[in-house]
Amino acid sequence: MSAGRPLEQPAAETDGATGDAPAPDAATALEDSALDEAERDQAAKHSSIRALVIHEVLREEGEAELKRQPSALAWSGLAAGLSMGFSFLGLSLIRSALPDQPWTRLIDSLGYTIGFMITILGRQALFTESTLTAVLPILVRRDRKTLYTTLRFWAVVLTCNLVGTWVFAGLLSIDGIFPATITNTLGQVAHDAVSGQFWPTFAKAVLAGWLIAGMVWLLPSARTAKILVILILTYIVGIGRFSHIVAGSVDSAFAVFAGTASLGEYLHGFLLPTLMGNTLGGVGMVAILNHAPLAPDLEGSHGGHETYR
Repeated sequence: MSAGRPLEQPAAETDGATGDAPAPDAATALEDSALDEAERDQAAKHSSIRALVIHEVLREEGEAELKRQPSALAWSGLAAGLSMGFSFLGLSLIRSALPDQPWTRLIDSLGYTIGFMITILGRQALFTESTLTAVLPILVRRDRKTLYTTLRFWAVVLTCNLVGTWVFAGLLSIDGIFPATITNTLGQVAHDAVSGQFWPTFAKAVLAGWLIAGMVWLLPSARTAKILVILILTYIVGIGRFSHIVAGSVDSAFAVFAGTASLGEYLHGFLLPTLMGNTLGGVGMVAILNHAPLAPDLEGSHGGHETYR
């Protein structure tokens, strides 16, 4: 079986409504039970998805993304960068109406989830999502062509994500667009994004990349709870003020427009440590660690792999 095709599942295992497949032992147990056909179908819909199936669903998604035209990726990446601006704006709008108390971030972080909701449910190209989906084809194929295609994919998506964040930040910087209280809060949030030290920012970025890529891994089995999964995990990123390369770029770019940070501070204080941390968190902590336990099964399913050459 080629790496470009999904792992085949027996017809009896597939849930036609969701595309999910229960484990073979679960399917056999259902067939041997006293349930009628309708009850077996209902039970199958509530069966847990095997990790191998989740891997292949996400790998196929990554394969499809890698095949997209650069122009389509660019527009989707730009849309994601613009949409993620609502995380910065949502958090700031809520914070501007709250007193400065230790519990404030427990409430204003709900606004941080908005950009992620729009981007992920809208299927827009977000760099931190692709640290999982675009890496799985590399881990399965292990050839130079896939590596090159993934690096090109990342370059297009990340560049357009960042362009979108700067456009959104520029829009928020227009004089008179918000009352002074909101503008001041935007400035405070923006200043916090670029005021950290390199290594603490890097460490927080690892956690953010880990959580976002972990969220992507959970979504195939979330079914109707997708919104809840996105909400909870991105809310934790917001509470922890973990550095996210796209969401945080809006904050940092706004600080540059406002004159409270220099372009050098944007690049060294935010962009570089956050990019490194998000990539390590997504690729190392999620993609590789979730792929490794399944590698023996994938070796048999795909008939072996070629090494880099």
